[in-house]
Amino acid sequence: MKVAFFSTKSYDRQSFDLLSNIHSHEITYFEPKLDSNTVALAQDFDVICTFVNDYLDEKVLLKLSNMGIKNIVLRCAGYNQVDLKKAAELELRICRVPAYSPEAVAEHALALLMTLSRKTHKAYNRVRENNYSIEGLTGFNIHGKTAGVIGTGAIGRAFCKIMLGMGCRVLAYDINESEDLKRLGITYLSLHDLLSQSDIISLHCPLTPDTFHLISEKTLRQMKDGVVLINTSRGALIDSQEVINALKSRKVGNLGIDVYEQEEDLFFQNRSEEILQDEQIARLMTFPNVLITGHQAFLTNEALMHISETTILNLDELEKGKELSNEVKYRPE
Repeated sequence: MKVAFFSTKSYDRQSFDLLSNIHSHEITYFEPKLDSNTVALAQDFDVICTFVNDYLDEKVLLKLSNMGIKNIVLRCAGYNQVDLKKAAELELRICRVPAYSPEAVAEHALALLMTLSRKTHKAYNRVRENNYSIEGLTGFNIHGKTAGVIGTGAIGRAFCKIMLGMGCRVLAYDINESEDLKRLGITYLSLHDLLSQSDIISLHCPLTPDTFHLISEKTLRQMKDGVVLINTSRGALIDSQEVINALKSRKVGNLGIDVYEQEEDLFFQNRSEEILQDEQIARLMTFPNVLITGHQAFLTNEALMHISETTILNLDELEKGKELSNEVKYRPE
């Protein structure tokens, strides 16, 4: 099949090209993200392959359908960027990569936490400038803290186990509780109780209408003063303006994010020569206790290979008309 890959970078091309000898698909890589301005690039292709910040709204889906494209393959686990209702109406088939490396994302959440806890990013910059002062670098122990994990899917479970290994008391919240985690000593609580008891809170839940702005003025009020907040899931789980207010009042003591509510116009691009127009992320970067990375939690060799392998499997199943192992379907509420 002829496949149009959108939002591709060098690491995408490298990982998929490594598998070129085991499939017959004709892949064309496009660097621009998919939106109403770039959808014309999909003309004459059989399938499109997209990533987290590509737009698959009603307008784009209609244009794809009018081109005769009926298959969409996502190179990611999340699908909140897809209008599933319209896709179902247009009889578009959609599949994804449900789990590529839970450990990669969980370990990045730990990296954010440990960097904030010991200020190693600041120490690194000082030493590079021949400044060996440790004034202002006092950190805090993670061992002995209470860690709250919101969402215990594959990534959340991996993070829970890491925090147990760090010597933390681990609390969890999820509508589906894991018996395996309970046997390891992890305690499930209501969201309110988790927020009020946790020193560290890490988000590992999908973005849905129910979890949009899960971290809001209301839930921030329920947290301990000085709480450490980590988000490697989806940016819109956090109300950016409210967390800015909480940082200013010191309700949030440290914030580590790999995702951002308005990231689609910023992340995955080199904008170092541009004037930053987004005032909220500009404000976030002024705080000494905020650490931001550009949606790189997934970016390990192992995760990239698994994404490639699962995507090729999805394409093979589409080509052969098989039942899709990783299909995403619209489910009316």
